[in-house]
Amino acid sequence: MKIEVCNHNEIDALIDIWYQGSIQSHHFISKHYWYSQKYEMRNKYIPMSETYVIYHQSKVVGFVSMVDNYLAALFIDTPYQRNGYGKELINFIKRKKSNISLKVYTKNKSAVAFYKKNDFIIKETLLDENTNQEEYLMEWNKT
Repeated sequence: MKIEVCNHNEIDALIDIWYQGSIQSHHFISKHYWYSQKYEMRNKYIPMSETYVIYHQSKVVGFVSMVDNYLAALFIDTPYQRNGYGKELINFIKRKKSNISLKVYTKNKSAVAFYKKNDFIIKETLLDENTNQEEYLMEWNKT
């Protein structure tokens, strides 16, 4: 597994991984919502983030995007999930940061379990005004 800074040529692959992953893991939100966010993701969120890509051989299979100490996105291509790529990305970011916060939908049980397993704790429950869904604010601090 190799992790590198995202280059501009990989953005299409990242958007596809993000979109497919969003539809799969957020089945409780209309896929039309995720489709409507593609432009913002490509032209605003990825460019403003510190984004790292993880590879299987030479294929992009996932990414993590950070905005300062906020984990804005972590997505693994569906066929490569549950193979340790997400854990590799989390550990990579943990080596760079002393504290990390993130938001995750409460109904995304597998993601909540993943973050708990990787030592994130729930700090509070919030409401995402864009989707009207509850989400957890989770944090990790280096000890």
